[in-house]
Amino acid sequence: MNASVQRLRGAFLAPAVRWVALLGLCAAYIQGGLTKAFDFQGALAEMTHFGLSPAGFFAVLVIVLEIAASLMILCGRLRWLGALALAAFTLGATFMANRFWEMAPPERFGATNSFFEHLGLIGGFLLVAWHDLQPRERS
Repeated sequence: MNASVQRLRGAFLAPAVRWVALLGLCAAYIQGGLTKAFDFQGALAEMTHFGLSPAGFFAVLVIVLEIAASLMILCGRLRWLGALALAAFTLGATFMANRFWEMAPPERFGATNSFFEHLGLIGGFLLVAWHDLQPRERS
């Protein structure tokens, strides 16, 4: 491996890069949880829109899940569990909110894109859990 590739590899494998990648993966959930927490009436309206009742219970549950699971991932405490929780949440929310197969154009286009983008997020969370559960070499 030549020297420039080796330097690039070393820079890319820095712990800060990993943390920024995890932050990017969790960004929408941190933002969503905080937005719902600071606009609880909006969170209640969202839960009601999706037919979740009691709306208050589900709003609090989603807020806690989005923020707590994101913090678990970023802090490295039970990272695999936080990642699996957000993957499961995202799968359920995606099938609830992006039912593109029931939509007519032009709404179908955006919902289809959103559906498959969320599948990508799920894949990212599964990779985080998979990586975190890998056996570590003992030193």
